[in-house]
Amino acid sequence: MNLQKATFANGCFWCTEAIFQTLKGVTSVTSGYTGGKTENPKYMEICNGDTGHAEAIEIEFDADVLSFDELLLIFFKTHNPTTLNRQGNDVGTQYRSAVFYHNDEQKQQAEAMIKRLSDEQVFDKPIVTHVVPADVFYKAEDYHQNYFNDNTNKPYCSFIIQPKLNKFAKEFTDKIRPELL
Repeated sequence: MNLQKATFANGCFWCTEAIFQTLKGVTSVTSGYTGGKTENPKYMEICNGDTGHAEAIEIEFDADVLSFDELLLIFFKTHNPTTLNRQGNDVGTQYRSAVFYHNDEQKQQAEAMIKRLSDEQVFDKPIVTHVVPADVFYKAEDYHQNYFNDNTNKPYCSFIIQPKLNKFAKEFTDKIRPELL
């Protein structure tokens, strides 16, 4: 295995965790906080937007099965990277779009993907995703981990996350673990 890490902030981590957990080659997805100044932040501190942290996910993946470039494409296609500090009804810097790169290669790939998607005019507005060095990643409280799988009957999961997963599955069927199809 060629295990590597990717760290993304693209809105609510409940939604993004659920998407990335379905992928072939992903060995773990952890919801947490990064990119801010507060040490060991808690969810309620994150919600008020004063910590500087974003809700984020840290992905461990086998790069021999799924490339960082493929993860980037999924990242960009599963949220709106053109809205500053907002994803849907979630508003604040904690919901910003960001790639927290772990090495120069990831930085270059993220910048190249933004250029490619911009040149191809995939989005009708400019991409505002930050590309910044990975910082300390603080694991979110246990009840945030594996949220969708543990709470499928909750209204947020049924009405927000499940439709996103369905849309994702239509476009990226070949990337989803077969046992989930």
